[in-house]
Amino acid sequence: MSSTPQDPNPQGPDYGRQPGGHPGQYPPPGYGQQPPQKKSKKKWAIGCLGLIVLVIVLFAGCSALLGGGTDDPAPTSGETSSTPSSAATEDASATDETPATAESGPAEAETEADNAEQSSATVAQRNAIRSAENYIDFSAFSRSGLIDQLEFEGYSTADATFAVDSLDIDYNEQAAKSAANYLETSAFSRSGLIDQLMFEGYTAEQATYGVDQTGL
Repeated sequence: MSSTPQDPNPQGPDYGRQPGGHPGQYPPPGYGQQPPQKKSKKKWAIGCLGLIVLVIVLFAGCSALLGGGTDDPAPTSGETSSTPSSAATEDASATDETPATAESGPAEAETEADNAEQSSATVAQRNAIRSAENYIDFSAFSRSGLIDQLEFEGYSTADATFAVDSLDIDYNEQAAKSAANYLETSAFSRSGLIDQLMFEGYTAEQATYGVDQTGL
């Protein structure tokens, strides 16, 4: 039997051939792989980072320079001389206000004394004070006329007198109101109206003042 000669290239005549190459040649190292990317982006990022650091350093330096110049300057001669004048003005204002405070002292002391007197009053006396205030708000009364009205309401003479005297009532003003009320309801001569007011308990001076305010 004759034997068939074996093919020295069992994989075929094109085995090991690369495109554009020759049979039997193997690809060079790295054949078929992606080419390495360039590192330009990495270098660009490093450059940007360095630029940011430089800007921060410059900004910090400028801030330090500007912050060092914010100290208040030393006062000039004009500012130094203005301080005593301001103090003198305040002293003068305080001096001007002192007489007014001194003048208001007696009135305040009188008011405090009235409040202290009312706070120490009995229940009946405090009620009499409230009744007297209501009557004065409603109509005009002389001192004796208001005491008589409170007594008519059942208060004792002592409580009625205490209540009337504890109130700050201008009886000249009350006489003027009474005179005006009389003229609204009837006709009076000057002397007749003065007599009528005195009959109501006003003094001659109070009655005359009240009639004078009507122009009679």
